[in-house]
Formats: sequence, C-alpha cells, structure tokens
Amino acid sequence: MGLSPKLYTWLCGCFVALGSILFGYDLGIIGSILPSETFKETVGFDTFDDEGKRIPDRDAEGLIVSFFVLGGFFGAAPSGAVADLIGRRKAIIAGCVVFLIGGILQTAGQNLAMVVIGRWVAGFGTGALTMLAPLYQSEIAHPSIRGRLTTLQQFFLGIGAFVASFVGYGCYKGLEGTQAQWRVPLGLQMVPALPLALCVMLFPESPRWLASKGYNEAALETLARLHARGDTTDPFVVSELQDITASIERERSEAVGAYKQIFTVPSNFRRLALGVILQFSVQMTGVSAIQYYSPQIFAQVGFSAGQTLLLQSINSILALIGEAACILLVDRLGRRWPLIIANVASSATYVVGTAIIAIYPAETSNNKSAHWAFVMMTWIFNFVFSSAIGPLSWAYPVEIFNNATRAKATAITSMFAWISNFMIAQVTPKAFESIGWRYYLLFGKFPHFTNYQHDLT
Repeated sequence: MGLSPKLYTWLCGCFVALGSILFGYDLGIIGSILPSETFKETVGFDTFDDEGKRIPDRDAEGLIVSFFVLGGFFGAAPSGAVADLIGRRKAIIAGCVVFLIGGILQTAGQNLAMVVIGRWVAGFGTGALTMLAPLYQSEIAHPSIRGRLTTLQQFFLGIGAFVASFVGYGCYKGLEGTQAQWRVPLGLQMVPALPLALCVMLFPESPRWLASKGYNEAALETLARLHARGDTTDPFVVSELQDITASIERERSEAVGAYKQIFTVPSNFRRLALGVILQFSVQMTGVSAIQYYSPQIFAQVGFSAGQTLLLQSINSILALIGEAACILLVDRLGRRWPLIIANVASSATYVVGTAIIAIYPAETSNNKSAHWAFVMMTWIFNFVFSSAIGPLSWAYPVEIFNNATRAKATAITSMFAWISNFMIAQVTPKAFESIGWRYYLLFGKFPHFTNYQHDLT
C-alpha cells in the first residue's frame, strides 16, 4: 500500500515550501548578524569619534537589510512569466541557483559592497521562490485541502525563522570574537536550497501547466498520481482534467494580453488591488521591523543583544504554534474574519507596547515589570500575526485570480510584498534614531485601514 493521495500531495507541497524556509531564515538571521563586532569590523560600515567610540551607520545597516528584500521585489517580477514559459519545477530550480550564488557572496563577504550585492542576489532568488511555492501548491492540491496547503508558505517561513533564531543566538554567544560568529549562520542559509534544487524534478509538474502546453496525457497521469494512486480512470481525475482543459481553452481566448487584462478589466483590477493592499498592509503591522531590528528595539527596554536573541527564539516557537493553528483551521474559518480579528489584535499590542516604551524607557526607568510586559506584547503580536495575517497573505492572492491571470497577477502582488518590506527595512533604523518610540504609532494605527479593505471584500 502506497501513500494516500492527500498525504502524497501534502508531502509535495511541504517539499516546495523549503523555499519559504530560505525566506524565513534570512528574515530571522540578520538580527543576529548586525550586532556582531567582527562583522562590523570586516564590512567596515561604522565610524568612530575622536574618543574611539563607535558611531553606528544606520544608512549602511538599512542597506544590508533592505537590499535582500529589494532583490526579492525584482525576483518576484519575472517569476510568473518564467513559470508559465518553462514550468513550475524548472523555475524553482532557477530560483535556487540564484539564491545559492547570493548566499556564497554573503558568506565570503570582505566588504560592504560584497555583502550588499550578495543580499540582493539572494533576495532575487527568494523573491521568485516565495511566489512559485504557493502557485505550485494551489495547482497540485485537492480542492478540499487547497487552503491548508497554500498556508504552508507561512508555516515553513516560521520554521526558517525558528531555526535562524537559535542558530543566531548560539553563534552570537558561542563564537563571539571570531569570523565564524557571522559567517557560519550566513552559510547555513544555503542548506535548504540544495535539496530543493536537486530533487524538485522528482516531484510532479503542475497538471495545469502540462495541460496548458498540450501535454494532456502527462497531465492525466500527474492528476492520477496526485489524487488516485495512479488510477487514470478514477472519476475525479477524469473530471478534473476535463475541467482544467475546458478552463484553459476558455481562458486562452481571454488570455491574450494577460497583463492588459489585469489592469483594464475592472473585476481583475479589483482583485489585484485587494491582493496588493493586503501584501502592503502585512508589512505595516510592523512584523519586519521586529524581525530585522529586534536588538535595537529591545535595547529601548533594557535588554542586551544576547538576551534579545534568546527572547526572539521563544518568539519563533509561538509563531510556529500560531501557523500550525492556521493550517488546521483555515478551511473552517475562511479568510476574511480571521484577518479582521487578527489586525485588531495586532494593533492593540502595538498600542500597549508603544505606551510602555514611551512611559518606561530603559534610560529613565528600571521598571522590570513594564519591560517584560513589552516583551509579552511582542510575543502576543507574533502569535496573532502568525495565526492569520502572515499565512493568509500568501493564500488569499492565489485564490482570488482566475487561471488566465493567476501566475502573473500573483507575481505582481508578491512584488508589492517585497517593495513594502524594503521600505520598512530601509526606514526603520533611521526612524528609531530620529523619533524613537513615536515610530511605533504607525504600526498601531495602520491595521485599521487594512480592516477597511476587508470590509470591501
């Protein structure tokens, strides 16, 4: 007896989600790299005053963080067209190869330029992979598990962040004063990309892509392999192929100038606007600010960089619990109300956290209870974000577009996820330096706009 069809499909979806581990790891690891003294000395982006005191260069710090997500923006842009041209699996391999080149450049970095270029190249590959994974998952999934399968994107992103938090903490504390303190964690980011690139061709191609290229027999065999233990006469398999070929023929006549359709057909443009606003609003919850600059944030309430990395390790465990809950419940609860409730809750945590930093800053207050309350707010926020906002931001755009525009439109929404991430990554260190705790007010207020968007859906 072989694997059940749904389990086999789940395993296929889990495997391509390795690309999300790359994203999550990179999001999480940079927070432990920036405080490293040997990294600062090697890259050389800080300056010193007349007394020899280090002066942090917030612009260079922002570049190191933000060029990864800027690369993601440019990587997501062509990924839909490439996936339509050469297939989902080959496009995934191309994304892995680009990522590995970027990982090598970062790990071997000798100066700021080399590290920044490596970050951009790795981001380019990750941008493609984070768009391709949910696309592939949605096209191989049985309708009954499609929502849960596409939310694996955020769950595996959480696994990457979880691994990064413990690797970063261990290297920061255990390899202090050595080059390995930052080179080892940067090198480890390449590990998930290797099996993904080497083995993805062993998994089935998207049956929808096969049918779109006229390989109907291969599409039938793939559907049977995914959903009926290889039985090509199974009624569901036969019916599914008929539905796919019929929709492809219908959409082929409509798909001439797919990009033009996205922007000129009112219903398509409305879907695009919803997807873009959703992806932008995700970054305006403040999640990336916490992930990238946690040592700087927690220093405002009296925690050292080492303590912060340990606290973030606990945070990553809570995120995984939230993401697992989403996978289990998403097809029962739907999409809209979980997003609305989660945005209200995340906004509330930022309001409380902002009040704590404003009233009890570490410079003037030794109120440990208030400082630990701030930590609790970040933990609650991360759980809420991971249980709804993060996972659904990847699942929702894939589901709302028709087949003629899905790959290209999803690439556009992914681009906006990256460009908004870039904005937060670049602005945050300067904002902390200039206006301090007032910067958090942005993240406490913006989710209310996001909920207005959901009221329109």
